Amino acid sequence: MKNLAGMSVLITGGGSGIGAGTAEYLVSAGARVTVCGRRVDKVSAVAEALGESCLAVPGDVTKTADRERIVAAAVAHGGGLDGLVNNAGNMYRGALATLEEDKLEDIFHTNVIAGMLLAGLCQSHLAEREGAIVFLGSIHNRRAFAGASPYAATKGAIEALTRSLAAELGPQRIRVNCVAPGAVFTEINQRAGLFNDEEAYARLQGMSDIHALGRIGEVHEVAEAIAYFLSAEWTTGTVLEVDGGLALGITRD
Repeated sequence: MKNLAGMSVLITGGGSGIGAGTAEYLVSAGARVTVCGRRVDKVSAVAEALGESCLAVPGDVTKTADRERIVAAAVAHGGGLDGLVNNAGNMYRGALATLEEDKLEDIFHTNVIAGMLLAGLCQSHLAEREGAIVFLGSIHNRRAFAGASPYAATKGAIEALTRSLAAELGPQRIRVNCVAPGAVFTEINQRAGLFNDEEAYARLQGMSDIHALGRIGEVHEVAEAIAYFLSAEWTTGTVLEVDGGLALGITRD
């Protein structure tokens, strides 16, 4: 296991949810973190709260110039780069007959293509440190939910990408892994309508019929898994489900 202290990590989608929680976890462990995101106020607030060890770089990872600027800033801030956490993502749901082409293109660009291109930009820097790439997958690739096909398809692509890049980058000692969270209380899930009111939140908290552990997840529990992949020196091409047992397909009377 590598020591997180002194590690330089870039986190996309770092303005809220799992990205912000992971930044907090890594900074508390002694890492230097760069968070990026499209919302200036969000990423700036995260960096301000975490102090000088965290740098905010507003930008859109779907844009070439922004990706180049973000990587350059992260390398400068950390004196190199040990880890890339590809966390930025969009949620798009809908019945098959209602899906819109432009929205499908957007979710694939944000969730899959941008992360691939960003990994390519970081490759040489990560090779210098024998670093790691962590993609964020989803339990949607293990358990089907009606109306979630666009999101699930992108997350399935991420798992395939994880394995292919692990094979490709292994000779450079770059490890590539994927964390697949289940239902976690985050802003993206709230925007998707999963936590719109106290009743909905309470209903999800008590979903013992499909969660083995009888509750939804907390951001810090996903951050711990991401930190493991950043530090584990002999693990690559792996998908780790952090889902409270949601993928088990449990039902109860």
